[in-house]
Amino acid sequence: MSTAHNPIRLFETVVDDCPYLDDQKSASIIVDPEHTIEPELFAMLSRSGFRRSGEMLYSPKCPTCAACVSVRIPVAQFKPSRSQKRVWKKNTDLVARIEDVSFKQEHFDLYLRYQRARHEDSSMCDEDPSKYVAFIESKFSKSKFVCFYLHDELVGISVVDQFAGGLSAVYTFFEPELSDRSLGTYAILYLVRLAQVKDVPYVYLGYWIKESQKMGYKTNFRPLEGYFDRNWKVLR
Repeated sequence: MSTAHNPIRLFETVVDDCPYLDDQKSASIIVDPEHTIEPELFAMLSRSGFRRSGEMLYSPKCPTCAACVSVRIPVAQFKPSRSQKRVWKKNTDLVARIEDVSFKQEHFDLYLRYQRARHEDSSMCDEDPSKYVAFIESKFSKSKFVCFYLHDELVGISVVDQFAGGLSAVYTFFEPELSDRSLGTYAILYLVRLAQVKDVPYVYLGYWIKESQKMGYKTNFRPLEGYFDRNWKVLR
């Protein structure tokens, strides 16, 4: 891969077990960690199906599987479902504040409560704050925290990347005791509203796998576009 004047080296990761599909192996291609990521390059890669995890930019390249599909919501055409309207109404008492990405113990405590309740066996359920920071932060992505408060108490955070033409939902975590509020769905609905206000055409939701129940919620946002053969096409 290359830009007009600066070629980009790509590397393949080692093959490992797939965290989403049984009996499948996973691998990725990653952008050279030493390459300087300018805003224009980050936007181009994000629009081309790449994803950020900390400082790493990657795209799936599995040896025997192509199930991962990069997906995004075209916000101008988005129409909330009845259930999504109910989720929005249920959370009208929340206050959202856009904050700089930085380590705060309050944020990390919420992150750990979420991981212990939802992903106890995952490597992300780690009490080492440096690993949390390495996952959340990057120097090139213009990231923000969208923090959700209920009566001045922090109940959820959506980590959001900003680039030309898009907002990318990197990761969302929330108070597990408030599962009846569907805060994950609400966070995406809030990002769609924010994109509409800022005249940003797309909200990117990362990867979707048809056979993975964990990712099924993404197809509830319609229309939804998927990245196939270097083109975005309406998926649902």
